[in-house]
Amino acid sequence: MSLCGIDAITFGVQDMDKAHHFLRDWGLHEKTCEPDRLVFETRDGCEVLVRPADAPDLPPAIEGGKTVREVVWGARTPEDLAAVLTRLGDRVRVGADGLPRVTDPNGLSLAFRVSRRRPVVGTPMLPNAPGACHRVDQRGPVYTQADPIQIGHVVVFGADFAAMRAFYTEQLGFIVSDEYPNQGCFLRCQPRGGHHNLFILSRPGRPGINHVAFTLNDIHEVVGGGIAMSGKGWKTEIGPGRHPISSAYFWYFENPLAAPLEYYADEDYCTEAWEARIWERRPENFAEWAIAGGLDATTRRQKMDGQNSERGHS
Repeated sequence: MSLCGIDAITFGVQDMDKAHHFLRDWGLHEKTCEPDRLVFETRDGCEVLVRPADAPDLPPAIEGGKTVREVVWGARTPEDLAAVLTRLGDRVRVGADGLPRVTDPNGLSLAFRVSRRRPVVGTPMLPNAPGACHRVDQRGPVYTQADPIQIGHVVVFGADFAAMRAFYTEQLGFIVSDEYPNQGCFLRCQPRGGHHNLFILSRPGRPGINHVAFTLNDIHEVVGGGIAMSGKGWKTEIGPGRHPISSAYFWYFENPLAAPLEYYADEDYCTEAWEARIWERRPENFAEWAIAGGLDATTRRQKMDGQNSERGHS
C-alpha cells in the first residue's frame, strides 16, 4: 500500500487572527506566523496551513465560507509515491510548489509527497481491573491542555457517493473498514492502521467538509483538552462521547477554520484480519453516548445549553 496518512491540510478562512488564536489554544505547535500564512504542526510534524479564503493561489473551495482547501497525503518512500502517481495517470498535474496534485470527484484538491511526519509513540494511561493491573503505584494524569499527536482523519460530504468511493478505493487503494451501504464509507490507507483516515458521507449534490480529527493519547486527554478549550471560550459542537463504529472517544468544537474539529482517542486498530461490517445509517451509530453542550471548565459539569449536532449519521 502506497499512502500512509494525512501529511498536511490547508484551510481557507475569513479571520486569520481568530484562526491563529484557536490553533494555539487547540495545542498545536506554531512554525510560521505571517499576515497571509500560518503554519502549525502536530507532535508528529503533520502540518496545518491557514490562508485567507480569498488568497489567489489557493485551490478552489468545494463549499462556501471557511473550509478545507487541500489535503496532502503522505507516502513512506519515493517509490511508494511514484506508484500512487502511476495509478493516477494523466489526472496528475504539478503545482507551482512542485507537488503533484489531482482533484477528487468532490472537487477537493489532493496533493502528494513523501511523508515528513516523525514517528511518535503515544503514552496512554492503561486501565486497571481485577486481575489486570497495568498501572501500579502510579496515579493517573489529569490533563490541562491537549497536545495533538497527528491529524488522524478527515470526514467529507460526498456529492456523488459512488464516484467518491470508487476514486478512493480503486484509484488510491484505500481499504474499507466499515460501511453504510450506498451512504457512507470508512476508509483507511494501509492494511494495518487506525480504523479510518477518511470517511465519506453521502450528501447528494452538496460537497463539503464534515470535520477534521486530531488524535490524542487517551480519553483522559480528550476530556482534559476539551475542558481547557471550553475554559478558553470555545464552543462545543458535541461531546465528549464515544463512537460505536471505530470505538473512539470524541469531543467536537466549533472553530474559525472549517466545520468542527475533533479531538479523539482509542480508535480500533485494523489489520488484514479486520472484518468490515455493514451498518445502518442512524444517529446511535454515530454516538454510543454523548454529552450535549460539553462540560463547563469551572464546574466540571455538563453545560445546560446544549444543541443538536450535525456530526450524526442520520
